Amino acid sequence: MNNQHPQQPAAGMLVLADGSVFEGEMIGAAPDAANPEANLTSGEVVFNTALSGYQEVITDPSYAGQIITFTYPHIGNYGTTASDNESRGGFARGVIVRDLARRHSNWRAEGDLGGFLANLGLIGIAGVDTRRLTRIIRDNGAIPGAFGPVEGPGAIDEATLKQRAVDEPGTDGIDLVAQVTTSEAYTAGLDRGTGPYVVAYDFGIKSTIVDHLARFASVEVVPASTSAADVLARQPDGVFLSNGPGDPTMVPYASASIAELLGSVPVFGICLGHQLLSLAINGEIEKLPFGHHGANHPVRDLTTGKVEITSQNHNFATVADTIKQVAEVTHVNLNDGVCEGLSVKGERAFSVQHHPEASPGPHDSAYLFDRFASILNSESTAGSNK
Repeated sequence: MNNQHPQQPAAGMLVLADGSVFEGEMIGAAPDAANPEANLTSGEVVFNTALSGYQEVITDPSYAGQIITFTYPHIGNYGTTASDNESRGGFARGVIVRDLARRHSNWRAEGDLGGFLANLGLIGIAGVDTRRLTRIIRDNGAIPGAFGPVEGPGAIDEATLKQRAVDEPGTDGIDLVAQVTTSEAYTAGLDRGTGPYVVAYDFGIKSTIVDHLARFASVEVVPASTSAADVLARQPDGVFLSNGPGDPTMVPYASASIAELLGSVPVFGICLGHQLLSLAINGEIEKLPFGHHGANHPVRDLTTGKVEITSQNHNFATVADTIKQVAEVTHVNLNDGVCEGLSVKGERAFSVQHHPEASPGPHDSAYLFDRFASILNSESTAGSNK
């Protein structure tokens, strides 16, 4: 069997902005002896509770600006495969794990997690007491941190790591969408004219979401800055608002476009798309203490009373009371009561905070894509009968 670390990895250190220090060992991209600064990474440290799906999480653009802590102790045991990537690269700042599997075993595996991180140019730190780290985040909220090698070529001292952690701005007040969106439009799914036509805004869209839409529609994915006029000129049957990273209030051009689209075309949003739809109807956004990141969050569908186990990844959320005049709250998180879904009154527009594409995660909410398809098909039929 292949040993992914034939050499002893360099000792590493993680330092949080509050001064907490964690020791470990470096994984992923090799240290650069000539440029120690390249061996240091900083970001907003969050934790994810999913037991599997580490590759999908790492390649989810929604993690831009963040360092991912995996709470499950053993990460990497089934390796990696290109078909599980959720985007063109890794947008997270780095990865923290307790125990990186030294050997992987799975018939689908094409490589190991350490090599995967190296190919993405990402560094990580293993051997960290992730239980202690998770408690700090849970008790104090998502916190800036920095880590890097503290021995060998390109080593960084603790004081430098601490200063970088203190200087790290996190994800508040930054337009991270501009860093992850596609630069040019592209198409997927059915041939145009053989089914509904959907324009999908790429705020950090996951490949699995595109795959779900492509089952029933011709999909054109467009940059986040695409104007409402440009979208309407394409004459879509519906518009999709994707997931994405960071602070939705820093993407005013997107919420403004969505406001213009409402009433003209059906709209379906997921995660950041849900928050941007909320802003478009003059709702307010709050930052959660440590966010929702995992694959086991219970959500009640208020329209049916059913409880769904959902996949989630967000640090910001809609303030429910600020949208109730113009929208119905359709889903609620049973852990903390956060608004998980809305339907705009009198409009063909709805959204959810969680991830019905569930990659990784359970598929309890996959019916939402069918709901969107049903709306699009009814619109397409109505149009053909005019």
